[in-house]
Amino acid sequence: MVNYVAILVAALAYFVLGWLWYGPLFGKLWMKLQGMNPKKMDNKGMAGKLAIHFVANVVMAFVLARLVTVGNLTVSLIMGVWIWLGFMATMSLGKVLWEKKPFSLYALDNAHNLLGVLIMSGILAWWA
Repeated sequence: MVNYVAILVAALAYFVLGWLWYGPLFGKLWMKLQGMNPKKMDNKGMAGKLAIHFVANVVMAFVLARLVTVGNLTVSLIMGVWIWLGFMATMSLGKVLWEKKPFSLYALDNAHNLLGVLIMSGILAWWA
């Protein structure tokens, strides 16, 4: 049985991690690596984009909840690493290969993804 409260908490935790990661922690570096100028940023529709992103986090947490082992933190964290490696790390490699983004951007984004999946896996495994 899926714990929907745990799914919402896991999605919220990943959302907050993203805010910290791409805000106070590495926001300036990320914008530099993306080639963005903070003075030319268009923040129109930001609330809608954030809402859609949160829904995407909920979907990811729901799918992850079907795969992690409830009550077994170690197995769930290992599953999270495999999911990250098999899907997130591989699919986002196109940024480097085809979009000519710097590898350091790939590393920054994937460190966030790995940490986020581990946090979500831990919450979902722990919260039985």
